[in-house]
Amino acid sequence: MRWTAVGRRRLLAVRGGETAFAVLGLPLGVLGGVYALAVLYAGVLLSLTVLGLPFLVAALLGARRIGGLHRRLVARLLAEAVPAPPPLPRPSGVLARGRAVLTDPVAWRVLLYLVVRLPLGVVGFLAAVGLPLGALWLVGFPFWVRLMEPGPRPFGWLDLGAVPVGLLVLAAVPAGLRALSRANRALARTLLGPVRSQQRVRELESARATLLAENTDRLRRLERDLHDGTQAQLVALAITLSLADDALLDPGAPDLGRLRTLVDRARGQTDDTIAGLRRLTRGIHPVALDGGLAEALPGLTATSPVPVAVRLDLRERPEEVIERAVYFCAAELLTNVAKHSDARSAELTASAGDGKVRLTVRDDGRGGAAIGAGTGLAGLAERLAAVDGVLRVDSPPGGPTVVSAEVPSRL
Repeated sequence: MRWTAVGRRRLLAVRGGETAFAVLGLPLGVLGGVYALAVLYAGVLLSLTVLGLPFLVAALLGARRIGGLHRRLVARLLAEAVPAPPPLPRPSGVLARGRAVLTDPVAWRVLLYLVVRLPLGVVGFLAAVGLPLGALWLVGFPFWVRLMEPGPRPFGWLDLGAVPVGLLVLAAVPAGLRALSRANRALARTLLGPVRSQQRVRELESARATLLAENTDRLRRLERDLHDGTQAQLVALAITLSLADDALLDPGAPDLGRLRTLVDRARGQTDDTIAGLRRLTRGIHPVALDGGLAEALPGLTATSPVPVAVRLDLRERPEEVIERAVYFCAAELLTNVAKHSDARSAELTASAGDGKVRLTVRDDGRGGAAIGAGTGLAGLAERLAAVDGVLRVDSPPGGPTVVSAEVPSRL
């Protein structure tokens, strides 16, 4: 019950932010649109004069700052975190810096955003303010018209139809605001963030850093386990064998009872060492993947405390590194279902074909899962990004939760 209340408050905060963004859309849209159009108009007029290029340079620098303000506004009110573009390069020399500003795609994209944002802002203001006022006018139409007109007025079809029409318009306002918010989020992602090539470079750099950090941590754990576990077991085994050798070299008759005890101890130490090595190698490459995902995923779901239905369509076998990433992704998602969802059942779907591997885990739990919400999804998204994969989460309050991963079958 407490979690449901938190989810409702979060939902109300999002809806309130969408309404505030729509109300502010008109003044901000007008100011931004006027700025962008003035820059373009004056830039064309002054392009043949000495003041033309300095004016454009200053205006484009201002556009970058305006883009930062709009990114913060979108993040605060629409809960859409748009990554900031890379900083403007600063080459040596005044002419070189001016050329860098004039050819800056980020600033020109901000100007385009301001131009497109103007009509969206007008429509958003009408949806947030105009439609509710119009709906209230229609709902109270029988009262308003009698208040404004003196004398008695018969109750007609217009009075009867105005009320339900007003209620329908009022009910359509939230859906209209949500649609406009989706459009504004898409526009901000497209024009206020980094250029696609820049974003791709940033994603690859982040994925490489994550992969290197994970591999380094894994090697350190392996080294520690070998040093503290396997090496100590082998030393103990060597000592036991040395004691057995000393017993055999006894000039008198060998103590068979002591020898049997030492041999039994050595056999047990050998078994423990082999078991430890198997555990270590299982962490490097799961033995279940020897037969591919078609054999590994059903075995993984069989160990889940939540009943899991499995649907597989694996027409091609991906590379080993991709199989390992998908396997550990499925294991993490099923662990999240068991620990955090309160689900009664789940479904795992995996397909491989057309150069893509797709994994989907769906549960009928309480919902509310999100990347960065503390269920390990952020780390999972980073690990998938290291193999050029994408993680998507759809988990409204109350459920169901659908988490899907898509990775290329070949790197």
